[in-house]
Amino acid sequence: MKILDKYLLKTFLLTFTTVFVILFFIFILQTVWLFISELAGKDLDLILVVKFLLFSMPRIIPLVLPLSVLLASIMTFGNLAENYEFAAMKSSGISLQRAMRVLIIFIFVLSIVAFWFANNVIPYAEFKFVNFRKNIAQAKPAMAIVEGQFNDVGFYNIKVVKKSGENGNKLTEVTIHEKPNNMGENKTVIKSKTGELISSEKSSILKLVLNDGYYYQDVTPKKYEDRAKLPFVKGKFKKQIINIDLSELNKVDDSKESIAGTNAMLNVNELRYTLDSLNKNIDNEIVSFSENINQRVGIRKYPSPPGAKPKKKQLPNNLMSMYSNKDKVDILKMAGSNVTSNIYSIETTQRDLKDKQREINKHLSALYEKFVIAFACFLMFFIGAPLGAIIRKGGLGLPIVFAVLIFITFHFINTFGKRLSQEGGMTPFMGSWMSSFILLPLAVLLTYRATNDNGLINFDAITTPISQLFQKISERFLPAQKQQ
Repeated sequence: MKILDKYLLKTFLLTFTTVFVILFFIFILQTVWLFISELAGKDLDLILVVKFLLFSMPRIIPLVLPLSVLLASIMTFGNLAENYEFAAMKSSGISLQRAMRVLIIFIFVLSIVAFWFANNVIPYAEFKFVNFRKNIAQAKPAMAIVEGQFNDVGFYNIKVVKKSGENGNKLTEVTIHEKPNNMGENKTVIKSKTGELISSEKSSILKLVLNDGYYYQDVTPKKYEDRAKLPFVKGKFKKQIINIDLSELNKVDDSKESIAGTNAMLNVNELRYTLDSLNKNIDNEIVSFSENINQRVGIRKYPSPPGAKPKKKQLPNNLMSMYSNKDKVDILKMAGSNVTSNIYSIETTQRDLKDKQREINKHLSALYEKFVIAFACFLMFFIGAPLGAIIRKGGLGLPIVFAVLIFITFHFINTFGKRLSQEGGMTPFMGSWMSSFILLPLAVLLTYRATNDNGLINFDAITTPISQLFQKISERFLPAQKQQ
């Protein structure tokens, strides 16, 4: 490796590492802020918090890596151009392509590593992350209960004065408000001197054992005038057990796209296998529904043989004339009911098929995204390197502005394409690759202009036709004014 290649590689790696660490730290803070409600005020020890952050870190790489390559490329080549190092290279006969050669090899290796990371590490980390969030209550079930305030846990509001024990599972002065059901019926209040939370890794049920307490239950009298007396039932117990579903104790918002499905937990081979199963499933359902609906409406599956003569029956022009008025009403009601039932069945199946197709599109998008992240590293390098050579500015000023604008455009188009493809607005392939296809001409244009020592915008191509137009106008009108 020549001295120039070593110098360029060392400069780029130093800038890339610095930018990557800074951006990674910023995105980690964003993750903490996004899930702050699951971390704050739940008495989680440092080990659980560190595990939470470690499992969430790999999902940030697809965002941080392309942006780091883009910003490091602009800063590196901008510094070289600003310090006239490129001018010295060109005077020595070294072109931009020659200067980029060693970095292109590095970006190629980085793209392979990025694909391997997206195909192996991110699915594993996503699986651990989602399961860690769902099973964190089993590691420390008392985390959802904070001392001195009411805590919303499933169908109960629980307040404890003090928690003790190794995992905080010993409770003192427990007050529980049971929420009313959907019918708005009786509400129960339970108070006990002590309590204990008991959980098991093999069970999804958390037991809350209460000792030495009372329960108070509102009673709704049948007579309205008796409701003003506020009657209630009071009872005493030595020991009472309340079962709480752990999924309610550590409730996860499944509406978030980041954890909505399992497609992010699969590698390329697993995605292809899953897609094959999903496509076979939807094809079988279509065939099964078509056969079922044909039987319901009376359409035969197979037509009559070519040689068979259909039996001719002489039927009246108005079939309803064969029935009495009462039978006509029954027939019309039955026909209307059958039509309504068939329409409802068709609409229900249509919605179900759309949901299954949406799931297929999500898996296809997850499959293509593993290749997009590798190509995005190449794309951002061929945008950032020539752009830095053109603008001739290094540091953290103008390069950050250009990098943020380009990356926001890339990320917005990518997100828009994925959402549109999941809803069937375009193919998942186009939705995943749309941002790369749109920015690829920009990379080619910038590389061409930087190679030929042209600026970012050729202002001469704009100003020259305008100046020529004004010159022609002046040549036509000025001689006429001189003759007068």
